[in-house]
Amino acid sequence: MLNPASGIPAEPFVRRLILLLAVLFLAGPAHAAGPDPANWSEVLTSARGETVYFDAWGGSQNVNAYIEWAGSELFKRYGVKIVEVKLADTTDAVARIVAEKAAGKDKGGSVDLIWINGENFASMKRRRLLFSPGWAEKLPNWKYVDFETKPTIRTDFTIPVDGLESPWGMAKLVFFYDQARTDPATLPKSAKDLLAWAREHPGRFSYPQPPDFMGSTFLKQVLCELAPDPSVLQKPVNEITFGEVAAPLFAYLDALKPYLWRHGEAYPKNYLAMKQLMADGELDIIFAFNPAEASGAIEQGQLPATVRSFTFPGGTLANTHFVAIPYNAAAKAGALVLADFLLSPEAQARKQDPKVWGDPTVLAMSKLDAKDRARFDAIDLGVATLKPSELGPALPEPHPSWMERIEREWKKRYGVGN
Repeated sequence: MLNPASGIPAEPFVRRLILLLAVLFLAGPAHAAGPDPANWSEVLTSARGETVYFDAWGGSQNVNAYIEWAGSELFKRYGVKIVEVKLADTTDAVARIVAEKAAGKDKGGSVDLIWINGENFASMKRRRLLFSPGWAEKLPNWKYVDFETKPTIRTDFTIPVDGLESPWGMAKLVFFYDQARTDPATLPKSAKDLLAWAREHPGRFSYPQPPDFMGSTFLKQVLCELAPDPSVLQKPVNEITFGEVAAPLFAYLDALKPYLWRHGEAYPKNYLAMKQLMADGELDIIFAFNPAEASGAIEQGQLPATVRSFTFPGGTLANTHFVAIPYNAAAKAGALVLADFLLSPEAQARKQDPKVWGDPTVLAMSKLDAKDRARFDAIDLGVATLKPSELGPALPEPHPSWMERIEREWKKRYGVGN
């Protein structure tokens, strides 16, 4: 039987059509066209009068206040209004964009800019849900970015960034202790040491329950330290070898559980809850992904003035966090203007101040003029902030699939009710 329109036998024709449709469905839409940041004056003209819906984790008053400041500056300078959509979890915004794509809403999406990295970036890139490649490196303020010495600016959890997201800040895992209660000479110097410390100080350590980001970060830190061959973590999870690679992690967690706060029968909900437990005197060691976090918490009266930071000499996880523009954003020009402003020396210096946020800059001091370097030189990083030379080596983040896989396994083994 022939297809009358083409003369191709019907069954092969149908098979080819089905294959073509499947490929198109899996690939998703092409990266949407939009304003070109190489023509910045045109971007500024298009952006004026736009409202940018910025989806960002809303769990920190400091971060929310910083975004509010950035929004007020953008409105005064460029006539762009910023509305922060406060998220409990970034996956909520990603799921919304996925749903819009499924509904064919390829224009006028609900998210204009999203604070993102890691598995969420990998998911959006894989589904082709991001605005056109290369835009980030065309921004006027990209010229200040330290991509030469900070490899995570162009590689997000092993995934090439390809200019699909603009760097916003740096992260490095650090631990805190209260020197009024804990002798610095007893501080652990590795994950193995931390287990030994927990045995000697039962109930004085815990970690947030995965899939909370900080809880999952702790699991990855231990995995990176104990994996027989850490290089395999830079590749996607292999289900055949997962058990062997992850065995040291789960043996460690089995040994640690009886010595955790509440014997591991309950876990802090998130970092904020863990920080409160230290403030209340229930935990002696906690951790965060911001080297200035302890200083900021002291400044705001959230932690005692005697809290100090430490890290592991062998290294702790480090990464970059970004902002990205969804492919169907309604206010792409405004989103570009906001992303560029967040890269400016003015905004980056304000963000690095622990009194404001304390988030480390992505800029290279050598690329700044004297006036802008002075902005950073004037920052008091606080009594509990380690110097760059004290932070220790940066361990690379595993491929995003490892986070997803160990979270599932953790829940099966240790989730509440198990």
